[in-house]
Amino acid sequence: MSSVYLIFLFALIAAVIAMPAVRWAGERMGFVAHPEARKIHSVPIPQIGGIAMLIAALLAIFFFGELYNVPQLVGILVSATWVSLVGAWDDRRELPPLVKFVGQLIGVILLIMAGVQVTFLPYSWMNWLITVAWVIGITNAINFLDNMDGLSGGITAVASAFFLVMAVRSGQYLVASLSAALLGVSLGFLVYNFNPASIFMGDSGSLFLGLMLAAVGIKLRFPSNNAIITWMVPVVVLGVPIFDTALVTISRLRRGLNPATTPGQDHTSHRLVRIGYTRREAVMALYLVGGVLGLISELILEAERLAAYGILVSVAVAGAVALWYLEKIPVNQPINQLPQEKDVEDDPLSNKNP
Repeated sequence: MSSVYLIFLFALIAAVIAMPAVRWAGERMGFVAHPEARKIHSVPIPQIGGIAMLIAALLAIFFFGELYNVPQLVGILVSATWVSLVGAWDDRRELPPLVKFVGQLIGVILLIMAGVQVTFLPYSWMNWLITVAWVIGITNAINFLDNMDGLSGGITAVASAFFLVMAVRSGQYLVASLSAALLGVSLGFLVYNFNPASIFMGDSGSLFLGLMLAAVGIKLRFPSNNAIITWMVPVVVLGVPIFDTALVTISRLRRGLNPATTPGQDHTSHRLVRIGYTRREAVMALYLVGGVLGLISELILEAERLAAYGILVSVAVAGAVALWYLEKIPVNQPINQLPQEKDVEDDPLSNKNP
């Protein structure tokens, strides 16, 4: 497992080094997010950081990965590369939602063809259906979560760290390698993306991270425990993006909006800012929640069946209460017009985007 640590270090350093070059290229190739009413940044920022993360992760695994379960490793990396390129295309041209969905579906098919799929259900069609729902769901949940500086990358880093520890402890080299690469590139990206960001990951990054996390969640195994319990682990670890997607979906449906095609400042992070958090505090609070959920997933692994389901139900109830509370917060006023946020923008001593 020593090569896992080399993968992490190389991915981290490569991402840190590659990010400025990719940012420079993105500015000249038109991969730039311009300020809009629905967005909270006030200056144009390149949104091509995902390509640097993809390159760093691929190189780290290529140079330091061991030849273990090659078909599945290649399948995961090819699928992740494919959806990242679809995301880059969307960053440049803004694809129709159906085209993006088909692109993601092709990525899932590539995973299934490589043997990366859910296997605990009795019929193949059930396993395929759950695999498609899980991969596309988590991929888009990470994409939804990319709505504030440092949020999506940081939550990915937290989840990857827990997946890495679990994989190392259970001797799963493939999962450990992928988790180490994800952790490295996410931390390397945060050097430039933590508030105030100088680069965004774009859909090329969020779709890449989402698919990788979904694939790692599928491959994570615990031979000493029963699948009737262990399926909960990746669900709980990825509880923050799942919660945010549920909140946005329910809120937009209640307001008569299409959840998939209606962007807005109605995510969990935005609502935390509306109740008094600064943007950094909102992001850090969600990091903390992600860490707590990771620890809870460790408790589930050690629990008996009844206790494990009791923990899961408790988490679900807490999430439902939080969803009910946050969904009541008005979202009509743009974040930039809130008194607290306006004061931060006008403060000459505050940090500014480069």
